[in-house]
Amino acid sequence: AVQQGLRMGMILFIVSEIMFFFAFFWAFFTSSLSPVFNIGGVWPPAGIEAISPWGLPLLNTIILLSSGASVTWAHHAIVGGFKKDALLGLVITIIFAVIFTGLQGFEYVNAPFAMSDSVYGSVFFMATGFHGFHVIIGTIFLSVCAFRLYLDHFSR
Repeated sequence: AVQQGLRMGMILFIVSEIMFFFAFFWAFFTSSLSPVFNIGGVWPPAGIEAISPWGLPLLNTIILLSSGASVTWAHHAIVGGFKKDALLGLVITIIFAVIFTGLQGFEYVNAPFAMSDSVYGSVFFMATGFHGFHVIIGTIFLSVCAFRLYLDHFSR
């Protein structure tokens, strides 16, 4: 009964995260596909210089996908009983997450617009900020898991 409750709790948490981020994407696509007169009727709004997706955002995407691969490797190593490999996978994932968070902070500091710059700035900083917060919480969780793995709290 406890495992079923934990499983259902995790499912509901994931569903709520999906709905949360869906709302941000909805705000972005609604604003971009039908820009209103107040922002000049164009997207991005008049006077806003958009960040090129081929620079830092692409690098952060690659880092994020790589962290997904390394945490999957760690999971399979735990299931297979390979503690050293699992620990290495978790440490690599944590390093990727810290690099991602640092690069996102760098992107924020150097963004050519602010949160107060129309709907574009609001949606950008809200969506990426909550995603960054999500990564930070995941980094904390994975750090605890790595510490517990080091103390042999996990079994196959």
